[in-house]
Amino acid sequence: MKKYVCEVCGWVYDEEVGDAELGIAPGTPFSELPEDFECPMCGVGKDQFAEE
Repeated sequence: MKKYVCEVCGWVYDEEVGDAELGIAPGTPFSELPEDFECPMCGVGKDQFAEE
């Protein structure tokens, strides 16, 4: 499992953990997040995330 970091604010999405507050189950790959997914901290799109 990988981690992806928002290049704007530094928020990290961890595939292994998911995000309960956003309704994302543990084990959900970043590639399977909706295309309109936005960083919950600063609101930028998936294209502003980089693999950590």
